[in-house]
Amino acid sequence: MITAILIDDDNNLRGGMKTLLSRYAPEIQIIGEADSVKTGTELLLQNPPQVVFLDIHLGDGSGFDLLEEVNRMGKLNSQIVFITAHEQYAIKAFRFSALDFLLKPVDPDELEKVIGKIKNVLVKNDSVAHIDLLLENIRKKVDNFKRIALSTSEGIHLFEISDIIRCESEDNYTKFYIKNSKPILISKTLKEYEDLLTEHGFERIHQSHLINLAYLKSYIKKDGGYVVMSDNSNLPISQRKRDRLQEILKTL
Repeated sequence: MITAILIDDDNNLRGGMKTLLSRYAPEIQIIGEADSVKTGTELLLQNPPQVVFLDIHLGDGSGFDLLEEVNRMGKLNSQIVFITAHEQYAIKAFRFSALDFLLKPVDPDELEKVIGKIKNVLVKNDSVAHIDLLLENIRKKVDNFKRIALSTSEGIHLFEISDIIRCESEDNYTKFYIKNSKPILISKTLKEYEDLLTEHGFERIHQSHLINLAYLKSYIKKDGGYVVMSDNSNLPISQRKRDRLQEILKTL
């Protein structure tokens, strides 16, 4: 069994979540419930579970306040799954931090996906350094995040976004090429990372390639057009991306 606690200030929502878990994830054992930052902090410190289902908005603060408080009083070693309404800023912070979240109302299929990921994380005994990254991003209250957490089959790794040279699609996976590091393979699509990284100076030049323009060495027009990156890779440019790339290069 996987031990878990529910922290939500709405008793009806906690009840609904318990019903969903019993039906779609019977391996999850609820060992406690809380309805505030204060009671949730006490519960986490007294009886740490393997997983915490945590609402963002609590009566006396936020789920982020709770994590800050627990970190201040002792290291948090539980896996966190946030439950939230569609709040773009918070969701963006979760994605940069490789943290799982569920949107209200909770969809059973999404719940099953999250539970599957949790099982893998617990088997690998991943560190929770990415929670520190989330709190760092939330604390700064800015959208221009500097670091990203990438979850691989080996664990969770934190990188400076400015060190990412390029990303390459491999079916439903994305391979990251990072300065002074070995390439790593992530089980998410290139489209997901395009959405996150475009505002950080990245450009999708091809169905299979997303590049950091800071590492672009040359744009070669012959042979249909390709770019040379700082890692000496030659990457094709799709025909529909060619004009846009040329316009961008004029501004650099």
